[in-house]
Amino acid sequence: MSEAATFHGQARARRGWSLRFYIMEVCLIALILALFLLAPGFGSSANLLNVFRSVSMLGIIAFGMTAVIISGEIDLSVGSGVALAGCFAAWAVELLTPVTGDVAAVLLGALGAVAIGMACGLFTGTLRAQFNVPSFITTLGLFTALRGAANLLTDGFPLASFPGWFGFFGNGSVYGIPFPVFVFVAVFAGMHFLMSHTAFGRAVYAVGGNAEAARLSGIWVGGVKTMTFVITGALTAISGLLIASQIGSGTGSTAAGLELDVIAAVIIGGTDLFGGRGRITGTLIGVLFLGFIGNGMTLMNVSDYWQYVVRGGLIVGALLLNQVLERR
Repeated sequence: MSEAATFHGQARARRGWSLRFYIMEVCLIALILALFLLAPGFGSSANLLNVFRSVSMLGIIAFGMTAVIISGEIDLSVGSGVALAGCFAAWAVELLTPVTGDVAAVLLGALGAVAIGMACGLFTGTLRAQFNVPSFITTLGLFTALRGAANLLTDGFPLASFPGWFGFFGNGSVYGIPFPVFVFVAVFAGMHFLMSHTAFGRAVYAVGGNAEAARLSGIWVGGVKTMTFVITGALTAISGLLIASQIGSGTGSTAAGLELDVIAAVIIGGTDLFGGRGRITGTLIGVLFLGFIGNGMTLMNVSDYWQYVVRGGLIVGALLLNQVLERR
C-alpha cells in the first residue's frame, strides 16, 4: 500500500473516531440552539440556573453510575437510596436534636445516611464478588427494600424535622449560583480524575472490557466492582440529602423512577451498557441533554406523557447511534 493511501486511510479513521467521540456534544449544541428559538424563556438566566440546579442531583448519581456500568454492572436501587437517605436524615434529626442540638443532629444524620448508602453498595458488591449474584437481581431487591425502609422511618408521611438553615444546601445560592451546582461540579471533577488518571480507573475499564483478562493480569475484579458500588452508594446518599434539603423533609416517595433517568443519562453520554467503555464527560453531556430537553418541553407545554415517550426514544436512539458509529 502506498504512503498516500495509508495517510488517507488514517485520516478517515481519525475523522470517524472524532465523529463518534463528539457526536453527543454536537447534538447538545444543536438542542440548545433549537430551544433558544422554540422554547419561550429558555435562555433567561433564571431558567438556566433552575435547570442546572435540577440536573445537579441527577448528575451526582450518574457520575457514580458511569463507573458501575463501565465495570459491567448496573444499580437499580439509586432512586430508593435517595429516598432512604433523606428519610434517615430526617428521622435522625428528629431523634437527636433534643439531645445534641440541631447542628450535630444534622451532621450525624447526614453521616449516617452516607454510611448506609456505602453499606448498600458494599452489600451489592460482596454478593457479586463472593456469590456471583447478578447486580441486576441484588439491586432490584434493594429497589423495593430501601423504599420500604424509607417509609417505615417516616410512617409513610413526609417528616419535616430539619432546621430552617438546612434548606440552604438544596435551595441556596453562592454568588448567584445554586449550591447543588458546586457539589455537582466537585463530584464531576473528582470522578473524572478518578476514572481518567488513576490506577483504579484503568482497572474499572479493564474489568468491564474483559474480566477474565483483568483477573489474570492481577486485578482484583470483585474488589474493583465492589468499590464502584460503594462510591455510587455514597453519591446517591449525598444527592438524597440535597433533595431532602430542597423539599424540606424526608419523604418515602421521593425520587421514584430516578434510577431510569440516571441510567438514561449515562447511556446517552455514550457509555456501553455491556461495560468496558464510557466517559465521565460523556455522562455530563447526557445529564445536560436530559435536563435541557425536559425543561424545553415543559416550557413548550408538551404533555408529561409525551415527555416520557421522548425520553424512551432518546435512550433507544443513543444506543442505536453508538452501535452504528462503532460498526463504522
